[in-house]
Amino acid sequence: MNDPLAYFLTWHTYGTWLHGDERGSVDRKHNGFEEPFVPANDGRRGWEETARMSSAFRLEDSLRIIVQDAVIRTAKHRDWRLLAVHVRTTHVHIVVVAADVAPERVMNDFKAYATRSLRQVDAALARVWSRHGSTRYLWTDDHVCDAMTYVVEKQGRVLYPLPYLDDEFRRQ
Repeated sequence: MNDPLAYFLTWHTYGTWLHGDERGSVDRKHNGFEEPFVPANDGRRGWEETARMSSAFRLEDSLRIIVQDAVIRTAKHRDWRLLAVHVRTTHVHIVVVAADVAPERVMNDFKAYATRSLRQVDAALARVWSRHGSTRYLWTDDHVCDAMTYVVEKQGRVLYPLPYLDDEFRRQ
């Protein structure tokens, strides 16, 4: 199989999407390609809530801007071609051209730089992000365009205009 064209990365803020949640989730036993999510389970969700090490973390608008700027700076620093980014109060979506490293490394770098930037504003921040996240490979131009459209147009209000970071890619 050919190399992927891009990665679609998603991760959540700490404690805002727990296993057992009605939206479904992914764990070690439910993480294969096109496998079903962990089913809703109030008992498991309740246990996950009580097992949290700190309160659920949400990004207010000023912190969303800090995270978005950190993602853009990280992409420039690493020479990764960022196609779309949308930082929500409880999660982050990014579409980035496939790099010379695994998508998990790309996501971890984005999370680390964003955390560092957030802690410059509030050094007392405890846990910011959930462990890991979603790293999807995008194999076709249609998949990339669909992911970009989802990230930019289907996530609600943007903080400041950043529609498509790379319009050239959409025209290819």
